[in-house]
Amino acid sequence: MDKTPLSQEEIDALLAAASEAEDEEQEETGHDSVTHDSERVIASRVEFESMEPTKSASEQLDVQGNVSLILDVPMEVTVELGRTRRLIKEILTMTPGTVVELDRQAGEPVDILVNGRLLARGEVVVIDENFGVRISEIVSRAERLASLR
Repeated sequence: MDKTPLSQEEIDALLAAASEAEDEEQEETGHDSVTHDSERVIASRVEFESMEPTKSASEQLDVQGNVSLILDVPMEVTVELGRTRRLIKEILTMTPGTVVELDRQAGEPVDILVNGRLLARGEVVVIDENFGVRISEIVSRAERLASLR
């Protein structure tokens, strides 16, 4: 298919031809195919080409190759149950068995941070007497950008 844009004259000619074809069909069948408020509406299906930039196979390989360069980079993953603020004198009086109240309710999702930045939320699970985290939500791009500020 030719990818050059149509001029206004060419568009008008196409619409006129479609209108004439519909007029002929109406004369043959004796009724309008589509009417609305005494005006005829011409319905057509138009397919548009994707406006998304496409990557060539070599560009996709370059991206995969670039990602493979960082696959061995260590990152710190932290699961945060909650936070609290205490005075130094309160911290110095803590002993084994002291309960520290956090700013979260039981059952609320925990934050999963990568290198100190919020990435996801999840729930704490127990697997063979070890704690784990089941990821339930990846934070949106907007939230991640907000956490950078």
